[in-house]
Amino acid sequence: MTNILQLLIDVLDYLSIAVIVWGVFLAVVAFIKSEISAANRKDAVHTNNEIKNRLGSYILFGLEILIAADIIETILNPTFDDIIMLASIVVIRTAISFFLTKEIEASK
Repeated sequence: MTNILQLLIDVLDYLSIAVIVWGVFLAVVAFIKSEISAANRKDAVHTNNEIKNRLGSYILFGLEILIAADIIETILNPTFDDIIMLASIVVIRTAISFFLTKEIEASK
């Protein structure tokens, strides 16, 4: 059972990386497309905000997956150091998610 959960943790870690990398890829492609199409330069700022919001959503989703993986890993190895490390990681990632969400909402 422990091996299966460890495999699940590894899959979640790689999935979170894939989600973030995919979001960056999509944002770069959308940004390049918006810069190439110079037809409506007034809409460029609006388009760039949409691209940034979409990228922020992918980053938030990737962070949530990482938090889930960390929780499962701490359940498997419940030492005091692991619990403190998990709490620290969750606080940092939650703060990042909070401020990133605020920034996304503010730019809408």
